[in-house]
Amino acid sequence: MAEERMKAVVSGPPDGPVVMLVHGGGLSWWNFRDEAALLDKRFRVALPILDGHAGSGAAFTSIEGCARRLLELIDETYGGSVLLLGGVSLGAQVVAEALSMREDICRYAIIESALAIPSRLTQALVDPAVASSHGLMRRLWFARLQARALNIKPALFEEYYRDTCAISKNDLAAFLKANASYAPSAGLKNSRADVRIVVGAREPERVLRSARLIDALLPNGRVEVKPGLRHGEYALGRPDEYVKELLAQVDGHAPSGRKEVTP
Repeated sequence: MAEERMKAVVSGPPDGPVVMLVHGGGLSWWNFRDEAALLDKRFRVALPILDGHAGSGAAFTSIEGCARRLLELIDETYGGSVLLLGGVSLGAQVVAEALSMREDICRYAIIESALAIPSRLTQALVDPAVASSHGLMRRLWFARLQARALNIKPALFEEYYRDTCAISKNDLAAFLKANASYAPSAGLKNSRADVRIVVGAREPERVLRSARLIDALLPNGRVEVKPGLRHGEYALGRPDEYVKELLAQVDGHAPSGRKEVTP
């Protein structure tokens, strides 16, 4: 039996240009719910659900596997390309991999908070961390602590708690290990997309170095360091700013060229 294609929550006019935004690890499509509400009068907004996450219907295999399934979704549903492809954290790694696999998959891209420097220590710690914490994820007090650490705003906590409880121990360990071991593919050098590589100024130094590493591979990328923001907080906590700058990018008002921008 053929494998079911990657699922997505879709809104906006059926014939509108497609904006596809990919959530972070442990989250789901609602990571970009507020952005979709601001965009879907003009765009067809597709919010895929990564494998191994609540509602996906598929086990997580690898970042490369998710990227291939994302490309299949785009091929089967949107004619082989989209206007803009964006992602945060694990979703940003999937987007980066998709860009490396298909040079013309999109015209514009946003890569936010993507780790691109593998850490053997972090990989080694995943199994014991998951073994000790997976059962706690169903405890409200623990979920609230985790939500704060992940910068989940209160309005999204119900969805976060529901979907986190639905992630299996195997899938959680698999995507955490993949996140910690990801290195960008050399195929990024062939991408034709205009790519914004966003990182929060309060993120770990390894994330900023990762952004610069990804930028060095891309023909048309630029790093944007967001003052005061932590990991994934641009997409999760600043939807108005996210959409304003996305529109500037696709409408041709964003700065171009290879440089690092600190607003």
